[in-house]
Amino acid sequence: SEMQSLAKEMNLSETTFVFPRDSATERERGVRVRIFTVQEELPFAGHPTLGTAFALRGQSGAEVITLDLNVGKVPVKFEENPGQPTFGEMTQIDPVFVMQHDREAVAKATGLSRDDFDASLPIETVSTGVPFTVAPLRSLAVMQNLRVDAGKADEYLQKTGGKFLYFVCRETVDPSATLHARMIFYNGEDPATGSAAGCTAAWMVAHGVAEPDRRVLIEQGIEMQRPSRIFVRAAKRDNRIVNVRVGGNAVEVIRGEVFL
Repeated sequence: SEMQSLAKEMNLSETTFVFPRDSATERERGVRVRIFTVQEELPFAGHPTLGTAFALRGQSGAEVITLDLNVGKVPVKFEENPGQPTFGEMTQIDPVFVMQHDREAVAKATGLSRDDFDASLPIETVSTGVPFTVAPLRSLAVMQNLRVDAGKADEYLQKTGGKFLYFVCRETVDPSATLHARMIFYNGEDPATGSAAGCTAAWMVAHGVAEPDRRVLIEQGIEMQRPSRIFVRAAKRDNRIVNVRVGGNAVEVIRGEVFL
């Protein structure tokens, strides 16, 4: 398709396409947006959601921009703090905890050793629209030297219902961060993965890494010299994880036109 070709030409982690509709429909259902990587369309992705909402908001000062994505309605709320870039926070759909994984099987599939993983936390697939397999590693050193067998990892994910692996560890570069993260996929490495961060927020609250409703920081992209700060929180109601929120600051870095 034309959108897929443009996304491949842009060669970014994701490219979004906005489909304007009449104002009554947009008030009821949100602004229609589709998200593509260089290889495929995704039902949801976090940072393109935040960035697209930021672009649509412009200078309007709107408190909320709601997007109508393939996964459904995703509202993005904005906060303005003096002297800081605009902060946006999206509410993702409630998480589904798909399955927990055998550490030995994941080690074999990724080319890592069993001892590279944090034995105190489960490797678990969680979805808030896209299923991520959250894989906790034991140290920052293991994380920084990460070398994944992408082919074998993808084969394992296809068998077990995950879309991508999201590696995390509790040792961080920034002392104020709760987790350090990396996401390596078919287009290289992603500097910030908001959809994975939402899944991880749910996983953190479920397993006591973060307290319910407390906003905590995930650092990502440091190894590729594109550091990102992702703020996440999730609530717990009647033993269920709900109200997953992911936020960060957004700034416009480039503007252009494409002639077809």
